[in-house]
Amino acid sequence: MKTIKYLFLSILSLSALVSCSSDDDTPEVVNEEEVITTVRLELTPAIGDIVVLQSQDLDGEGPDAPVYTIEGSILANTEYVGEIQFLNELESPAEDITLEVLEEALDHQVFYIYTTNNAGSTVTYTDMDSDGNPIGVATTFNSGAVSTGNTLVVQLIHEPNKTGDGVSNGDATNANGSIDANVTFTYDVN
Repeated sequence: MKTIKYLFLSILSLSALVSCSSDDDTPEVVNEEEVITTVRLELTPAIGDIVVLQSQDLDGEGPDAPVYTIEGSILANTEYVGEIQFLNELESPAEDITLEVLEEALDHQVFYIYTTNNAGSTVTYTDMDSDGNPIGVATTFNSGAVSTGNTLVVQLIHEPNKTGDGVSNGDATNANGSIDANVTFTYDVN
């Protein structure tokens, strides 16, 4: 009888230990936020010179402000093919974060927000994720009318609500998510 009693207690103890274990003990895979030091927007017209808008912050979260440069002139009423690149230049060689954005396209969207709008300027998405929602790495820009002091905010948002009102048209208002990159370019249209 004592043997059965000890066997019963052993089985009860073992089942208590088994029931206490859970899947929560499995380490959660964390997708760490990437460091983005450089945002490079290349605009290519059908005819004419390529224009490059770049923000570069080589100390990352350090005290130095980003350095903004524009190579070339944006011409009025011109359509440009836009391609954006996100880099981590703290790595050697530089890590191209754009590849990760494209690999995880369902979880990313680039927004182009004019804070001052020159007449006729537009941005159109030309790339889509597997659900048919925009990514924003590839775009078409129309430069609009001759103007000065225009500003364009470029935001890379991680895990946006791509079905939110206006999000598929480039309105970040209802996108939510977290901002991976946020730069503001100031430019003239000649």
